[in-house]
Amino acid sequence: MGGRCPFRTLTILCVSKLTDVPKRILIGRALRSDRLGETLLPKRIALPVFASDPLSSVAYAPGEVLLVLSIAGVSAYHFSPWIAVAVVVLMFTVVASYRQNVHAYPSGGGDYEVANTNLGPKAGLTVASALLVDYVLTVAVSISSGVENLGSAIHFVVENKVMCAIGIIVLLTLMNLRGVRESGKLFAIPTYVFVAGVFIMIAWGAYRGIVMGDTMHAPTSDFEIKPEHQGLAGFALVFLLLRAFSSGCAALTGVEAISNGVPAFRKPKSKNAATTLALMGGLAVTMFCGIIGLAMATDVKMAENPAKDLLHNGVAVGSEYVQDPVISQVAAAVFGDGTFFFVLLAAATALVLFLAANTAYNGFPLLGSILAQDRYLPRQLHTRGDRLAFSNGIVLLAGAAILLVWIYDADSTRLIQLYIVGVFVSFTLSQIGMVRHWNRHLRTERDPAARRRMIRSRAINTFGAFFTGLVLVVVLATKFTHGAWVALLGMVIFYGTMSAIRKHYDRVSEEIAADEGPSDDSVRPSRVHSIVLVSKVHKPTLRALAFAKLTRSDRLEALSVSVDPAETKALKDEWERRGINVPLKIIDSPYREITRPIIDYVKGLRRESPRDAISIYIPEYVVGHWYEHFLHNQSALRLKGRLLFTPGVMVTSVPYQLQSSELAKERAKKRQEWNAPGAVRRGPVDRVRPKEPNGKR
Repeated sequence: MGGRCPFRTLTILCVSKLTDVPKRILIGRALRSDRLGETLLPKRIALPVFASDPLSSVAYAPGEVLLVLSIAGVSAYHFSPWIAVAVVVLMFTVVASYRQNVHAYPSGGGDYEVANTNLGPKAGLTVASALLVDYVLTVAVSISSGVENLGSAIHFVVENKVMCAIGIIVLLTLMNLRGVRESGKLFAIPTYVFVAGVFIMIAWGAYRGIVMGDTMHAPTSDFEIKPEHQGLAGFALVFLLLRAFSSGCAALTGVEAISNGVPAFRKPKSKNAATTLALMGGLAVTMFCGIIGLAMATDVKMAENPAKDLLHNGVAVGSEYVQDPVISQVAAAVFGDGTFFFVLLAAATALVLFLAANTAYNGFPLLGSILAQDRYLPRQLHTRGDRLAFSNGIVLLAGAAILLVWIYDADSTRLIQLYIVGVFVSFTLSQIGMVRHWNRHLRTERDPAARRRMIRSRAINTFGAFFTGLVLVVVLATKFTHGAWVALLGMVIFYGTMSAIRKHYDRVSEEIAADEGPSDDSVRPSRVHSIVLVSKVHKPTLRALAFAKLTRSDRLEALSVSVDPAETKALKDEWERRGINVPLKIIDSPYREITRPIIDYVKGLRRESPRDAISIYIPEYVVGHWYEHFLHNQSALRLKGRLLFTPGVMVTSVPYQLQSSELAKERAKKRQEWNAPGAVRRGPVDRVRPKEPNGKR
């Protein structure tokens, strides 16, 4: 559990006090655990919360298609409708597949749970690594794209886009720390305004073009594109079209977030999640196709290197030219540049791109909590914060996204090359897992109606696995050298880190597991009393109880704080099963705090008997590596910091040396640098030289 330095614990205590007031101002008052049900989302709020990413992707996915096609010049633009059709087919396939997922696995594990259950832990960890990378990229890409859209109207934003992007990430982080439901209400309005604005633009553009016969021109309609490769044909053209298709597949990012967020829906959870999925798919497909169609009708021009490749009257536009996104150019052609609807749609687009990151803010912390529960990530990610949100996961996501934005200068074109690799890895493995899921159930199911439903679902998932697997191959082939290798490297790093954490936790769990029979940690003479803090029945707990019995106190009790009813019940059952002859007291903690309930309980005992001394025994791990301190003993360190300043209370740490500490000790001995306990306080001492034959040293 950490260090033994009073100054360190005093520092932690003071910092905690100083930060409590601004924390309450920024994120609000703490919520009780029994109010978790009040944070559940209706479909009208769940749609902008979980689907803002795929809905907002229509603001940049069409532009990415045109950017790639521009390599072959304007003549390649006529392929864009066919690419849009392929993206639409893929979208419907993925949505239909995930509707099977949310019914079969409503617990919130999503792709990770499906792969882990049906394909094994390695496949599950691969999916988890892919999703974690994709969530970080979702925040970075969405915020960077939003800053670029906003920068087309406000030059200050373009000139300081990295700092603006980081500032927006910090703001979104604070909003999400206030809770899912509260942030969802804030995000709903701009999302619905954006959707309504795009539909109005598509309808008005179609009316002007078809009914009124108007000719609409985008601001770049009279530009020319200087092709990088003139007259592409054969394999080169096919490769270009596949690359354009893979860029357009950015419209599918975030679809899996709903399957991960099923527990956040109101009952019936699976049905509401499936309905939201279908609604999201229909809206995204319509908007994507509409913008592609209007871009073709208004003659939008886009280029990967606009300064050199965009020509106006035969002259390159130069580095001063700012290339506006496709949706902005289409809005200018349909509504008129600077009109009310143009400004409204531009503002809503920028806002919804910023808020699209909220999909990741809901998916990453929830997945991190599940992985922490499975011991693949630090346990701190499993606990909910004051506002019943997974605060540690939210902060971790924000930090990773800020780092990525800073490294890539908030350039969405560079960042998007890293995108969608992870999501298609999870798509493919999840659908393969669902096929195995239905095969397993079909072997035991005898009801004809149920079998027909399962066979239909299996067919959908089989087609989904084939199609998404094919797209994954295309994405890897076309984007690997353009930056996709960075995403793959990130997945490998996540996979290796999580595997190492799981091995560590497994090793520690095996090492501290309580033996069934008597052992040196549990069999001690029994004449002691005090308070022994207990979380689980394992060797450190038994050692602390045995030591406390030897101190000859007047009373001995074990104390545990209940933050999870299931874990508390398991503790009571194990306590009774072992017949431990020490009374176990459980303190309920509705706000999931550990430190405050214990402090309040101890102060209550002091008030009842002011002249009594209270001795607290805290089981504590002794670790041998610096990084292990982040995985253990954090709660005990905070608790000791409070107890040390409580009058009449004595705190005793009962250390349990893990094997890593013994290895560290041996390493230090080999270097002849090991000091006995207390050596640091005594100060440096010269080494004692062996006696010489004459007795002198």
